[in-house]
Amino acid sequence: MKSKYLGPTGSASPRPMDLDELARHSGETVDRLKKWWAAGVIGNDGGFTADDVGRARLVHELLHYGHSLDEIAAAFRSRDSVLEFFLQGMAERLNRQMFPVPEAAEIVGMDLALTRAIVDATGMCEGGDFLDEEDIGFLRAVKLAIDAGYPEEGLQQILRVYSDAMSRAAEVSQRTSHFYLHQPAQGEEMIERMHETFGKTEPLVEPALLYFFQKGVMTAAWEDMLMHLEEASGLEEKAEIPGQVRRAIMFVDLASFTPLAEAMGDLRAAQVLDRFGVMVRKAVQRCHGRIVKQIGDGFMIVFPECFSAVSCGLELEERTSAETSFPAVRIGLHFGPLLYREGDYVGSNVNIAARLAAEAQRHQFLVTDEVRRRAKEYEAVDFARLGKRKLKGLSAQVEVFEARAADPTDVDRLLDPVCGMEIGTAEVAARLSIDGRDFVFCSDECLKRFVKAPSKYSV
Repeated sequence: MKSKYLGPTGSASPRPMDLDELARHSGETVDRLKKWWAAGVIGNDGGFTADDVGRARLVHELLHYGHSLDEIAAAFRSRDSVLEFFLQGMAERLNRQMFPVPEAAEIVGMDLALTRAIVDATGMCEGGDFLDEEDIGFLRAVKLAIDAGYPEEGLQQILRVYSDAMSRAAEVSQRTSHFYLHQPAQGEEMIERMHETFGKTEPLVEPALLYFFQKGVMTAAWEDMLMHLEEASGLEEKAEIPGQVRRAIMFVDLASFTPLAEAMGDLRAAQVLDRFGVMVRKAVQRCHGRIVKQIGDGFMIVFPECFSAVSCGLELEERTSAETSFPAVRIGLHFGPLLYREGDYVGSNVNIAARLAAEAQRHQFLVTDEVRRRAKEYEAVDFARLGKRKLKGLSAQVEVFEARAADPTDVDRLLDPVCGMEIGTAEVAARLSIDGRDFVFCSDECLKRFVKAPSKYSV
């Protein structure tokens, strides 16, 4: 495939790039590019082309992955068909007419400072400081929204969330295809499989994204209507600043998840986490909450009021306790003013909920007095006063209560001291008695770890 030079003014030219031009397009220094050219990974006797912008980016990434320049050069010399396939795709992308950001702003008729803010917030410039015609088309749509009166700050928040969400959606599509479909195929077979798979799954992408977006819009619109009614009827104070809302914020995670992963391996830990994720999503959906984010085994969840939040916490405790071969759950819940930003919530009240979850022990559901007062009429829960606690990072002490099911279900579970897994009697893989104390284990591996260092686990 013959490439053409893409000049800084956006005009295509058949002449090759020089080193300075390649540096501007790739974001690499001239000295670094000279080194790569000497190694034979970019350029040829005729100079540099748009293909070399893609090659430079690829070399940059591979170096950061820990590969040496000699290893990369050897891979490039192998003329691997997969490498050529991806480089060709990159070259096709790079061969589009390109425009510097100031010129793009002028074409669109948008203020340069705002254009740069949008570009930086959404990551539109993949390398250098240039946009293509597709990017300009998107900026025109942005300008329509601004001209219609949408506040710039709010629009930037929306676009940042869209950018992050779609990047994640695209990544999971590519990664799952790589892990489950492409391997162990290589070379031409892998390329054929990629084409076949993409052809079958591409029709799913747009309707799936639109379907889940529309479902989310319906839920968000309902919540927005309730906010308007509360404000109009005086049931809710008007926000002091844009984006401030009063919500119940919950953090939930699995106790002993780190030692579980260490003892059982990442794959088994991931399987446990998958089971936990299903339970969390079902409970949150039933209780009218929304998962804000997940980090490892921890979930941050928001609810419009405390009844639903407490109900969700009790359900999670009940479900995880009844699950076979599963760790215990820890929960922290608080209610108060939060600042909504880009699909997330920030503020001191978020920190209180997070610290409560960290303070909780196995099977504990800790709440603040604000939650207790708002949910005290909920018949399914009893609140046990635990007194004031000094939570990490907070200057003032917090009055803490434990939320417990009013009619708890007794579940007989034994604790593996190594991985923290709770198991039933029939699931015990090994037993050990030391100085009159009995220990049970979910696997021989946990037994071996315990025998090597019993003092580490004898708690």
